[in-house]
Amino acid sequence: MYKGFITDVPGIEVGHAHDYNGGTGCTVVICREGAVGGVDVRGSAPGTRETDLLRPTNLVQKVHAVMLSGGSAFGLAAANGVMRYLEEQGVGFDTVIAKVPIVAGAVVFDLEYGDSRARPDENMGYQACKNAGSGPVPQGSVGAGTGATVGKILGMRGAMKGGIGTSSIRLSGGIVVGAIVVVNALGDVVEPDTGKILAGARDPDTGRFIDTRKFLLGNGDLKEATAGNTTIGVIATNALLDKEQANKVASMAHDGLAIAIRPVHTMLDGDTLFALATGKVQADVNVIGTAAVEAVARAAVNAVMSV
Repeated sequence: MYKGFITDVPGIEVGHAHDYNGGTGCTVVICREGAVGGVDVRGSAPGTRETDLLRPTNLVQKVHAVMLSGGSAFGLAAANGVMRYLEEQGVGFDTVIAKVPIVAGAVVFDLEYGDSRARPDENMGYQACKNAGSGPVPQGSVGAGTGATVGKILGMRGAMKGGIGTSSIRLSGGIVVGAIVVVNALGDVVEPDTGKILAGARDPDTGRFIDTRKFLLGNGDLKEATAGNTTIGVIATNALLDKEQANKVASMAHDGLAIAIRPVHTMLDGDTLFALATGKVQADVNVIGTAAVEAVARAAVNAVMSV
């Protein structure tokens, strides 16, 4: 049944784990059978894992999971728990000697939101896998979205809560394209059709939105902004794509961030999107990429409207 989650893509599972007291968490996207993977990093302050492996010229073709995590670079440790879980399940790239799970990942900086000493670790990553399923996906301040914030042009004093959101689009021929996005952006999140600000930087005195884009154009500096930003996510589809096409879809999908977040891809953001293709249905990569743009934009909006 079509529910509007990334898990509408057959074979895709999502699980969250979080530390509400510490203000951080992680989210895992699992494809036990493996999916052809791609990635595109647009922000200039990324924290990532296994992105080189996803280049079309490199050996391994399929990814078994993507870990999205808080904790800045410390949070990359959560992927070790995903590795442990998948190895126990017999999932991985067969090297003959052992099956090695291929786990890509990216992190957001949420150390300012809660306790900076609280970070997702191996055990939290493992728990996220145990919580994973193919049904409805909780959104908002859960998983990797637990400590996410948006609108940080004035630092945390003018910021609002961000979160994690998901969406899916069903196309003709049984094709499904889904997305899950952790929105922890410097910029504001807007309603794509009208440009209305849904969440973003507010004047600390009046509480009104200052409109980050206009503020930057008028003031010309980021003196009060911090480097603690990044929007990360995963696009999944049951379409048949090769590795180069999966990378193209990840690239096109960043337009969805540009539609929903203003500004985006700054020097203070580490924006990274992964693409996973399970290869069940023939499809045109242009159609998949176009749907991915829409799915990412919807997921970004859902992230802040669900907190």
